[in-house]
Amino acid sequence: MKILVINGPNLNMLGIREPERYGRETYSDLEAKIKDYCHGKCEVTLKQSNHEGDLVDYIQSAYFENYDGIVINPGAYTHTSIALLDAVKSVMKPCIEVHISDVSSREDFRQISYIRAACIKTVSGCGTQGYLMAIDYLIKHIEEERNERYNK
Repeated sequence: MKILVINGPNLNMLGIREPERYGRETYSDLEAKIKDYCHGKCEVTLKQSNHEGDLVDYIQSAYFENYDGIVINPGAYTHTSIALLDAVKSVMKPCIEVHISDVSSREDFRQISYIRAACIKTVSGCGTQGYLMAIDYLIKHIEEERNERYNK
C-alpha cells in the first residue's frame, strides 16, 4: 500500500512557528515520526511546499504514481484554495485532512475548509499524532474498500 503525505505552507517551520500552538517538534522530527510509524505497514512518501501549484502537482502525482491514498495538511490553503479541492476530487483517491491545532476553536476564517468536501475524514487538534491517526484510518478504509470489491 502506498500513501502520500502532503504538507502545505509553513509546516516546514514546525518547532519555530508558534511552538505554544504547534509544539516543539521540527518538520524533520515529523518526517521521521511518520516514516518510523509506517515502516512495515505501508510505503509512505512525504512532500511539503509553501506554493499552491506544487501542492496541486503533488496531489495529481497520487493518480499518476498509483498511490492508494493521501493524507494532507494544507495549512492556510485549507481556508482559501479551491484548486486543492479540485485536485483532490480529480484524482479519485481517498484523502484525509489533518491539522495539528484544533482549527474549530480558532479564528472565524479558519472555520472554512474547502478541501474537506473531498475528504473522507478530518483529524484536528491531536498534534502531530493526528498524522498517525489519519494514516491508520486511511489504511483501514483502503483495506475495507478492497475487501468490498473482492467480495462482490
